[in-house]
Amino acid sequence: MELNPLFMERCLQLARKGEGSTKPNPLVGAVVVHNGRIIGEGFHRQYGEAHAEVNAIASVRDSSLLSESTLYVSLEPCAHHGKTPPCAELIITRKIPRVVVATGDPNPKVSGKGIAMMRESGIEVVVGMLEKEARELNRIFFVNQLYNRPYIILKWAQSSDGFIDYLRTPGDGNTPVIISNTMTHTIVHKFRTQVQGIMVGTNTALLDNPQLTARKWFGNDPTRVVIDRQNKIPADASLFDGTAPTIVFTASAPPHTAKNSYIKYIEIDFSGDICKQISDRLYEEKIYSLLIEGGAQLLASFIEKNMWDEAYVEIAEKALHSGVKAPIIQGDVAAFRNYPGSVQFHLKSKITRNFH
Repeated sequence: MELNPLFMERCLQLARKGEGSTKPNPLVGAVVVHNGRIIGEGFHRQYGEAHAEVNAIASVRDSSLLSESTLYVSLEPCAHHGKTPPCAELIITRKIPRVVVATGDPNPKVSGKGIAMMRESGIEVVVGMLEKEARELNRIFFVNQLYNRPYIILKWAQSSDGFIDYLRTPGDGNTPVIISNTMTHTIVHKFRTQVQGIMVGTNTALLDNPQLTARKWFGNDPTRVVIDRQNKIPADASLFDGTAPTIVFTASAPPHTAKNSYIKYIEIDFSGDICKQISDRLYEEKIYSLLIEGGAQLLASFIEKNMWDEAYVEIAEKALHSGVKAPIIQGDVAAFRNYPGSVQFHLKSKITRNFH
């Protein structure tokens, strides 16, 4: 039977349906094909629940056809006991004779073991169909596994002349300049549901009192992360309102920390590499994807250290003429979108372009 990449494209399409719900697990889709027709399909819906292969096999009405079918799956079936039993074991038990895998799993617990287990049982395993597309879909997961750090996304909006805000100081009563429009602001909230952490610097927290929640999109709020070296952020700040967990990077944790179960203070050495320390500690806290929304100094620090994977830069038509300069960033433009009054550029770093 000839293999058809259209079935793998369907796997990738299904996998995307899990966006925002499977993190930190990868997005995976699977289809069962019999005589050129899909008889079952599924995707990984929720972290901790059944994997794509399990859902696809369970959806087949006539299970006797499994022994004559081909399973297409966008990521190597797991071979270890985690929150669910090994998918490779299920495939073997159900006597599926052929499996087409888009890409191997970089997780050391799986990497090659699922494929080897199936082949040793006599299953024909084909690897590499739409591999580039499958790795791109799970770029966050691949960076986590290959580099043992969070996947870092930068985001900001700037004026046509390169400013992100007017110059303001805490307590001066001035509100931030509105550069993003209603549509792009809503899209940012969608981004927030797809990451595990969202971070701002001290000045942004003091000047804007941001909530950093995904209130304009359906999904889970990320863990809020803020740098507060000298503990300047007041206790009544929105970041400390308990609506989402908050991590504070500080030089010295204040004495009242034990009273706030939703706030975690982490001490770091501000004379050292702050970006590396933040990245390492967040990874230890199982924050595997991070959206950095400001301010300019924090964004520039991660750019300077080349510690970023993607950036979304919105450039509005309006000019400010003076104010806080936007960060300067270099990267490949992966895509751009026109919105009312602005253009949003999607950039990728060298690491993200080449990790596959």
